Order: sequence, then C-alpha cells, then structure tokens
Amino acid sequence: MEKQVHYSWKDATDLDVAEVTDLHRQYLNSGYVRMMDLMDYGLVFEKAEGCLLHDLEGNEYLDVMGGYGSLNLGHNHPVVLQSLQELVGKPNLSLNSLSPYAAVLAAKLAQETDGYLTRSFFCSSGSEAVEAALKLARVATGKRRFVYCTDAFHGKSLGALSVAGRENYRAPYAPLLPDCLEIPFGDASALEEVLLLGDVAAFIVEPIQGEGGVHVPPAGYFRQVRALCTQYEALLILDEVQTGLGRTGCMFAYEYEEIVPDVLCLAKSLGGGIMPIGACITTDELHQRAYGDITQCLLHSATFGGNAYACAAALATLDTLHGDQLIEECEAKGSYLLERLHRLKEAYACIKDVRGRGLLLGLEFHRETTNRLLHASADGLQHIIEGNYAVLVAVRMLKEHRILTGYSPNNPDLIRIEPPLTISYSQLDQFVDALECMLRSFAHAHES
Repeated sequence: MEKQVHYSWKDATDLDVAEVTDLHRQYLNSGYVRMMDLMDYGLVFEKAEGCLLHDLEGNEYLDVMGGYGSLNLGHNHPVVLQSLQELVGKPNLSLNSLSPYAAVLAAKLAQETDGYLTRSFFCSSGSEAVEAALKLARVATGKRRFVYCTDAFHGKSLGALSVAGRENYRAPYAPLLPDCLEIPFGDASALEEVLLLGDVAAFIVEPIQGEGGVHVPPAGYFRQVRALCTQYEALLILDEVQTGLGRTGCMFAYEYEEIVPDVLCLAKSLGGGIMPIGACITTDELHQRAYGDITQCLLHSATFGGNAYACAAALATLDTLHGDQLIEECEAKGSYLLERLHRLKEAYACIKDVRGRGLLLGLEFHRETTNRLLHASADGLQHIIEGNYAVLVAVRMLKEHRILTGYSPNNPDLIRIEPPLTISYSQLDQFVDALECMLRSFAHAHES
C-alpha cells in the first residue's frame, strides 16, 4: 500500500501545479482532471483580486467568466472580507437561537423587493433555493404539477433536475419527480395550454436562460406569464440565481417588466463570491400557509442556512452593489460591450448572434463556419471538441491571451460573457480586442 502523506491546511499553499493535479486525480474527480489536461486548462491560481487572477508562475489573467455569475463583486472584494473579519470570535452556528445577521438580511431582502416578498429561507446554494421553492409551492397550494421550460437550468439536485430542460443531465437519474411538464421558453400560449390542465402548483422559469444559451424572452412575455399564473392560481417561481443582484442592470431582472413573482430564488453572488449562500424568498401569505403553524415550521430546514458568516457577506454585498452604483454601471457597461460585439459580428461572418442584457451576454457562432475554423486550427483540439466548438474559443482565449471565458454546455456554439460588475472599460476593451485578434487568426488560417 502506498504510504500516506499527512497534510495540514497550511500545506495547500505550498503545493505546485503537479501536486495539486495529482491530488485531484486521486481524491476528487479524475474525469474532470483528464478533461482539464486535454484542454490545457490545468491551471492553479494563487492570487485573485477584482477581475484579475494570478497563477503560480506569476502570470496575470483577466476573468470575464466571473464564476458563471457568482462574482458580481469580483474576487475578494475588501468590503465583504471586512464583514467576515468583524465576526471573528462571534458564533457562526447557533441553531437553537435567533441570529441577528439572518434577521437583518431577511429584512434587507424584503426591502429590495419593495416589501412584496417578505419571508426568506436561507440555504447554501442555488439548487437548495430551488428545492425550497418547489417544496413551498406544493405545500402552499396543495397541487402537484410543475411547469418548466426547454433548455432550463435550475441546478443538479434531484428536484431541480426534474424541472431542467437538458436531457443529458436528467437521463442518468431517471425516474425523476413525476408531474413535471416542459414547454418552450418565451411562449405564453404554451404556458396557458398546460395551465388549463389544472393542478399546477408552479411555473418555474429564469428571466434570461443562462446555461441554456443566454436566451432573452420577447418583450412583454413575463407580464403575460404573471397574468396567467394569477388567473390559473399557479405560483410563479423566478430563478434569479444567475440574473439577480445587478447582473442585468437591475437588482432583479423581473423589474424590467414591472412584475413581482410569488417566489424568488437567489444564490451565486449573494455571498459576494466568498461565502456560499442561497435564498428562497416569498410572500407572507404563502409562507404562513406553508410553514406558519408551529407544527409545520420545521418541515424544511438547512443546518448551515442563515449562518452568521454567510449572512454578513450577503449584507456587505447588497451594501456594495448600491453604494458603489454597480447596478447602474452594469447597464452602461453592458450596452458598451454589446455594441463592440455587434461590430465584431458585422466584421466576421463566423459570428451568428450576440445577445443578452447587462453583463450577461452570449456570443454564438455559426456551426458550419466554426467547424471549418476548427479544422483550420493547429492546436490539436479536434479529438476532444466533438462538436463543442465554443471550447475552442475558450481554450485559445486562455492560452494565447490569458483571458478566462465560459462556454455553454447547452449550446456548443456559444460562449457566455459574465465578468464581474466591477470590470473597467479598458478591461472590456482588452477582452474584445483579444477576441478580434483570435478571430482574425482563424480567418487567416482558413484562407491559407
């Protein structure tokens, strides 16, 4: 038997890339390590601040992936870190008492929704927030059916997968929850058809589909959705795990159509990119119906939900979003970036579409054109791409320009652009200039 090495937490700071990779291969997800190796993505970052990362060799990288919406404040925001320092020596978990930090955060979130959604349940992730929302809908309405959209993504726990629109995530875990009905995203008529069936507890939907491919619904869609859910007495659950907290240029994306959901799910950036926290927020009426009685108040709970460190980080995040005017800046920066990307689309035929809102944008490539570019590439990635052409863009941006971008597993021709809201205009230019340089090199390679 191989001799075991005894590690302490301090050892993690002294490991080199090979040692980190080996430990991941042995004790974590070996398939993920193989994928990272093939893509030459096996980096270990040592420092992070704002939109910048530094690897063990001291190289600097620009992060425009932003943890897929988890880093609205960027890496290691000082206000969030300071909020955690203030808690040193104070209780983090006190399960048989009332937390002042959870109390203040719940009150602040109620204010953020203008007093419409006043009851919060805290957990540690977006999937948990979705699970809480689904359970709330069933117990509060007494109905059993859920409606969800094609290409939807709400997490990877069993309930969340049951209302997900991507079969390769769902199939290995079948059978999932029964009575879940799929409809096209952005189609209010399709929603009414399933609501007419009756017994619908809730319609769960993202204001903009993130992993699904950065799909923005038609104008007026959510006003129709809100009216239909009210008419047929089905709850409207909005999953703003990715779109919330300023990402689209409003605190919540539903504000664009001046509606309010019955249930709101938050997570990702709520913890300032440092602490894991999720929230399921609803009306007083629904909460009382589901959990207001002393015999029901513990039907749903989470051990780490509402812990002091997570709540303090969330409070600091909300203060910073408002105090630094990041939400207003997001709208302006998003418009600027969208305009620059549209100019790229006019110049390069390989770009099929540019879409999104605020700093949640998608850049989609033509399948045939991108396939030709792929085979013109000399980096030997053809054997691992297997149709996922956006991986080629992400890999080249990282290797040649030290810029982190994200691709969408639901759409193999699309990269997702979700930088921290703190990104500067010069950094936005750096990203677009690098992207144009890469596209120019593709075009030259294809011509030759």
